[in-house]
Amino acid sequence: MARAWVYGDNIDTDALAPGHTLVMPLDEMASHCLEALDPTFAGEVKPGDVFVAGENMGMGSAREVAPSALKHLGVSVVLAKSFARIFYRNAFNVGLPVFFFPQADEIHMGDDLIVDILTGKVHNLTTDKTYHVTPLPPHLAGIIRDGGLIPHLKKKLIKQ
Repeated sequence: MARAWVYGDNIDTDALAPGHTLVMPLDEMASHCLEALDPTFAGEVKPGDVFVAGENMGMGSAREVAPSALKHLGVSVVLAKSFARIFYRNAFNVGLPVFFFPQADEIHMGDDLIVDILTGKVHNLTTDKTYHVTPLPPHLAGIIRDGGLIPHLKKKLIKQ
């Protein structure tokens, strides 16, 4: 069971990884994640929690540290109506699963969710409603399973 952290449209990478933090180590940088939008987020998010957003999640600059900050804080999965293309790709690069979730408006801050990233089943325990998202294709599931693109490529090279 995981807590839902629900935000709206156009969550910017600058909010996830503020510019002034980009020179900091990841743990310090992540402590500033979303501070302009929700100052409580970085201090209260728990491992396994789910980040839910509306349209255009991760818009803005191409900061790989934006999904890295979410993952470092313990976010297990991001559900959003749509993603900025570079954020979507960067999330997989760092091993953070993301799913297109058209029903994001039906999830509320603090709802208890269970997300099965292998089957694409999203169960809202608070409302007892179940949703289905398209499961990850095998190549992306492999990248997530291996912890991101670099560990995935290393694993493949070792096998050769």
